[in-house]
Amino acid sequence: MRFIPLIVAKPEVQMAIDEAIMIARIEGRVPDTVRLYTFSPSSVTIGRFQSVVHDVNLDEARRLGIPVVRRITGGGSVFHDEFGEITYSVVVGEDLHPALKNVETSYRYLAGPLVDALNDLGLKAGFSGLNDIVANGKKISGSAQTRRKGVILQHGTFMYATRVELLGKVLRVSKAKLADKGVSSIWERVTTLEREGIKLNRWEAYELLKESFFNAFELEEGELTDYELELAEELIEKRYGNPEWNEMK
Repeated sequence: MRFIPLIVAKPEVQMAIDEAIMIARIEGRVPDTVRLYTFSPSSVTIGRFQSVVHDVNLDEARRLGIPVVRRITGGGSVFHDEFGEITYSVVVGEDLHPALKNVETSYRYLAGPLVDALNDLGLKAGFSGLNDIVANGKKISGSAQTRRKGVILQHGTFMYATRVELLGKVLRVSKAKLADKGVSSIWERVTTLEREGIKLNRWEAYELLKESFFNAFELEEGELTDYELELAEELIEKRYGNPEWNEMK
């Protein structure tokens, strides 16, 4: 498997790269791939079938200079803090491991290195529901997934110092959804490494995750191919940099 070192870029670039890797993997041009990346500036991504109006406070996002980009994966709206969150992405063939045939077990198999990293830090971490990871009972990571032609793209968050107050401003989290989780506010629902008393900078968090993924999978460091970079440019124009895609109801 290939590991792509940390990329810091705009949200439309990151989402385009993820899809480009998936396309190239489907075509047999690249191996299974793991990468870690950070959004700059801080951004919001929304699920493939979400309503941007209902799930994002667009006025507040625009005021704060936070762009909103639609993913090709499912799941809910996500705030990616430039100064407090790293995103992982895994593109693999379904035949890599038996766990990948089932949606629930595939989430746990591919996001397992995040749980391992948290437990290595001394936190009580584990999976909750289909695609969340909790630390000391609060959500610290969420993942989303899509499948095409026997290939899985799964990506998700790792909140080491996310500014939860900003998250609460730009995302519309319904009271009903919070109540369903047994809490009354986003502060009760979400945590970060920093809130749990563990202070890491970006590079420390990155090295922690990188080591955990290398322990879980047989990885070799590599780079994106020219083909993937060209595909990403096309996808930015066609999809992720296009308001019609990002803002569709």
